[in-house]
Amino acid sequence: MEIRNVAIIGVGAVGCLFGASINDALGKDHVQVVASGSRLARYRSQGMFLNGKLVDFDYVEPEHLRVADLVILATKNLQLEEAKEQIAKAVGPDTAILSLLNGTDSEEILARRYGAEHVLYAFAVGMSSEHSGNHIDFTSAGQIVFGEKDNSKSPRVLAIEDLFGRSGIAYTVPADIRQAQWKKFMLNTAFNTLSAITWSGYGDFTQPALLQLVRDVSSEVIAVAKAEGVELTEAMCEENIKTIGSLDRNGMTSMFQDMVAGRKTENEYFTGTVVRLGEKHRIPTPVCRVLHLVAQACEGSRSRAVREKIVRDSETKR
Repeated sequence: MEIRNVAIIGVGAVGCLFGASINDALGKDHVQVVASGSRLARYRSQGMFLNGKLVDFDYVEPEHLRVADLVILATKNLQLEEAKEQIAKAVGPDTAILSLLNGTDSEEILARRYGAEHVLYAFAVGMSSEHSGNHIDFTSAGQIVFGEKDNSKSPRVLAIEDLFGRSGIAYTVPADIRQAQWKKFMLNTAFNTLSAITWSGYGDFTQPALLQLVRDVSSEVIAVAKAEGVELTEAMCEENIKTIGSLDRNGMTSMFQDMVAGRKTENEYFTGTVVRLGEKHRIPTPVCRVLHLVAQACEGSRSRAVREKIVRDSETKR
């Protein structure tokens, strides 16, 4: 098996960075970036810039997609329901689907839509970037972690390894992909949520108060993960802390960037998921419950402030 044609939906920081590398390796004619409506018009007229360089993507409407060997989803969870329908024409009998979404649910959602035989498990880690409009700047490219649900070294895993190698994309195929995914979920739930609430960059996570909260959140994630059949450890929490400490100290998590911009965040998919699983398994999650509500309140207030500023600026220009 060889990956010759790829379709990508979502060209935010993750999709644009890895998509650009695949675009360079395979050529524009072999990479379709899925978009529709006003987003498609914006991409075609304005393009996407990565570290100041225009990325020459081929933007394709969902109804005009060709069947791809590999489909990569790199949207936010908030767009998953729409995205999973928009990729339909790219999914053929032998298409592999790789979701780079945060959280622990997207693979099961995609499996229900297209069949588990199409879906691998995956996530991106270690990226440090800032996204403003159609400009994405990164200081750390990070890597993609992926594998089969049963952790087998299948022909399509080997084919994707080959593609990533040719594209210069760093990757890891772990011994246990579900455990690795939950470890990343633990990182996201702690650092994304706390950074968005406290307006903290990566470098701020040396503060004792923040580190204590990271460990408290992680303890609750460890408890619900165990109830879900996934073994996480406190040592993994400490590894996550080291990972964040290795990034550009001025860098911002995606949830922090969303909060600053007044966009809807993935709060429901981080602490919200922990709270729901806690209720499901009758496990107390008091720290995540409070942080979930605080983040929700901050998101609402920030969104209102941004809307009012836009109105004020508009009136000033008249």
